[in-house]
Amino acid sequence: MSIGNMSKGMFRHHLALKAGKAAAVATRLSRRGGGTALPGLIALSVAPDVVARLSRQLKGGLIVVSGTNGKTTTCRILDTLLSRAGWLPIRNTAGSNMMRGITSSLIARTGFLGRMPPGESLVGLFEVDEAALPGVLEAVDARQVLLLDLFRDQLDRYGEVATVARLWRDALKRLGPTTLLVANADDPLVANVALESGLPTCFFGIEVAPLPGVPGHAGDVKACPRCGSEISYMSVVFGHLGAYACTKCDFSRPALEVCARNIDDAGMSGSSFTLRAGKTESNVSLPLPGLYNVYNALGAAAIAAARGMPADGIARSLEMVTPAFGRMECLDIRGRSVYLALAKNPAGLNEVLRTVLHGGEPLHLLAMLNDKTADGHDVSWIWDSDVEMLAQHVESVVFSGTRAEDIALRFKYALALPADDSWWIDRDSRKAFEIALSSTPHGGTLYIVPTYTAMLDVRGVLARLGHVKTYWEG
Repeated sequence: MSIGNMSKGMFRHHLALKAGKAAAVATRLSRRGGGTALPGLIALSVAPDVVARLSRQLKGGLIVVSGTNGKTTTCRILDTLLSRAGWLPIRNTAGSNMMRGITSSLIARTGFLGRMPPGESLVGLFEVDEAALPGVLEAVDARQVLLLDLFRDQLDRYGEVATVARLWRDALKRLGPTTLLVANADDPLVANVALESGLPTCFFGIEVAPLPGVPGHAGDVKACPRCGSEISYMSVVFGHLGAYACTKCDFSRPALEVCARNIDDAGMSGSSFTLRAGKTESNVSLPLPGLYNVYNALGAAAIAAARGMPADGIARSLEMVTPAFGRMECLDIRGRSVYLALAKNPAGLNEVLRTVLHGGEPLHLLAMLNDKTADGHDVSWIWDSDVEMLAQHVESVVFSGTRAEDIALRFKYALALPADDSWWIDRDSRKAFEIALSSTPHGGTLYIVPTYTAMLDVRGVLARLGHVKTYWEG
């Protein structure tokens, strides 16, 4: 098409693509990042409808994944499942999950003429920030929307979880019946949003034997999201996730279409469970540790099942997944096993700590707390985390990050500091890593537990030392 025959909108679209691609090249050449956000930011400023135009080229449709915890890992799992089923996923692999990150990922896959690769199997798979979800759903025509969970996270940015739930509910009500919603039934907030959306919905969750309990410190649902009365839990998996029912109205956990039962948690080795999808059951050995990864696997399995993948194929594919960067990623460094375990809110930190404690061995830790914009400036959430479970289990610990002293104080009040004073504070990520590694015996395991930007910092250190690729290359 010549410039003379090109509409103004199409001209701006092509100009946006060229500008975005130029920004990506410049970012990488200047070594200021991987071009995961800036190209999209520039392209959107030139043509605000660039995402809508590009997403329409995805013949296999678009999948959107959102939630407080688990987005990146779930997308990685789903990438594996879809790829083995013959789909060709395009996704924001580096975790840049605002509109600009999605735009950057789409631009990166366009050719010289601004076209996506041809074929019916091309599918968009994008993790989306909780607060950005309404805007993304307005801009694209999502074929499936996966909602994982809602926990307290960055209160200075998001506000309370009920606020995010209302944003989601209003956004979903504007979607048409061709969109399938896949929702975590074990989260009362997510379940209520799904039920009120009016969309066709597939619910997933974990089946456990009834065991009366109450949500812990990290639980955010004490009252029915529908009528405000007390909510009763028949069982709690973690946080506020479990089987529940309102004591006044008829709100309760919806029936599960995809679920896990008979879970055998093997700690850092992963877990095994029986996967039920519809009427079919399969045994699964998931190589990702933690109950939270069982939820991530179930959400991915539900999407794959909705796209026609058979249950036995889903089960076999789940056994081949690998961790996303910084999410229980395991490295072999100088004779030690080094795990990077992102923890950015009370629920996430609690589950990471429970997982690393599973084996019972004395722990060697590098705890990193940042308060940058992507982490949230309010770090008071560490006092809602159950750090007390570490008492008498820590052999050495190094504290780092912009708020290193705060996390050290939290350990002190939790009685989780080593008895022989084998603990240090160093805000420099490189120095902190070297101290933590040297404090871990040869053949031992070092657990690095960072918030989001701290994880990027220490992973940058490891990349410069040659132990990993940069996160946008992985």
